[in-house]
Amino acid sequence: MIEKANKYWIAMTDDAIVAELGTFIKKSRIAKNKTQAETATAAGINRWTISQIENGEAISLNSLIQILRALDALHVFNSFIFQEQISPLEAVKLKQKERKRVRNSSKNNPTTKSDW
Repeated sequence: MIEKANKYWIAMTDDAIVAELGTFIKKSRIAKNKTQAETATAAGINRWTISQIENGEAISLNSLIQILRALDALHVFNSFIFQEQISPLEAVKLKQKERKRVRNSSKNNPTTKSDW
């Protein structure tokens, strides 16, 4: 399923992706029962910018972020969070380096007396 979704975006032109973003914003705005003017005021931008993206025209990234924030839709950026993953081989190596037991050392044990 994820592969199909990735191929869907890969096959799209930049203009088609912008149009898809506009559709997402419009549907999110309507679902929140907000007008373009209300959304624009909440985002701190003008209504024309909302109209632009909803009609498939490009807007600045800052404006997009402001609109998504106003619509409480910043969750769309969760896909951009990079989580570093280690290989299974590295995981095994780290597991082997884990401490398996604790030893008492004479430095940390005050009951041990020295012959000196």
